[in-house]
Amino acid sequence: MIPNLVPRERLAGALSLNIVLFQTTLVAGPAIGGLVIARFGLPVAYVIDVGSFTAGLIAVALLPPQPPGGSQQEAPVAAIKRGLSFTRSQPVILGGFAMDLAAMIFGMPRALFPVLAAVTFHTGAGGLGLLYAAPGLGAVFAALSTGWMSRARRLGRVIVLAIAVWGAAIIAFGFVSALWLGLVILVIAGAADSVSAVCRTTIMQTLTPDDLRGRLTAVYYMVVVGGPYVGDVEAGGVASLATPQISVVSGGVLCLLGLAGAALAFPMVWRYRAARTGGYAMVRP
Repeated sequence: MIPNLVPRERLAGALSLNIVLFQTTLVAGPAIGGLVIARFGLPVAYVIDVGSFTAGLIAVALLPPQPPGGSQQEAPVAAIKRGLSFTRSQPVILGGFAMDLAAMIFGMPRALFPVLAAVTFHTGAGGLGLLYAAPGLGAVFAALSTGWMSRARRLGRVIVLAIAVWGAAIIAFGFVSALWLGLVILVIAGAADSVSAVCRTTIMQTLTPDDLRGRLTAVYYMVVVGGPYVGDVEAGGVASLATPQISVVSGGVLCLLGLAGAALAFPMVWRYRAARTGGYAMVRP
């Protein structure tokens, strides 16, 4: 609904704000939940959770009507096929998905955080919590500073460079043994991931017709949610065959190799340019 709620020239800023809110909950939610459980117990935490969902439902109910942009009626299977067909016809969107999958499948070390906290960083639950929170904190900082993206034209190049920073940061994270330095690197990685996400989402929402945005958003969430879980399996499997450090470093290397392969397979991502006329974005490769 975001493209229908804000002018197109403010789309990048609105998407950045959306990512800020999401990442802030990833950082603050577990911390607040832990305090509530420790002080008041688990039932109170669940009551607060129900209350927050109620507030969310009220906020949704207060939104203006969001009728679909098209009047075409389709069977569910036909609608899904049309959405996937449109995705295949857009190399910029498809290339962004491929690059993100390379980063999340190979360069996502979160499944290794518990063993790294205990064996490498010699810390307890508090340090482990910081490891999980650090990428989200970096994402918040980056998303709060992405106002420049509303004026950027080469968003495809920003995606490639941001994912390259992510991969390089993950490689560096695999070599450190000091917790504070590892946290700094994860903050940098999270910031790069946030920049990439804002650019990819902006391109997708700009190129996609209104009647297909829901379907494309569904595909987008399959990528951004499914990719990290596949990455958990990859990271744990490599760590069990070698060591956690080798898993992290090799994952970062494979992320960069996958990024290079996707960039070569989908050159339209690097060449993507959005020109503005009269305050609105006209997209062309």
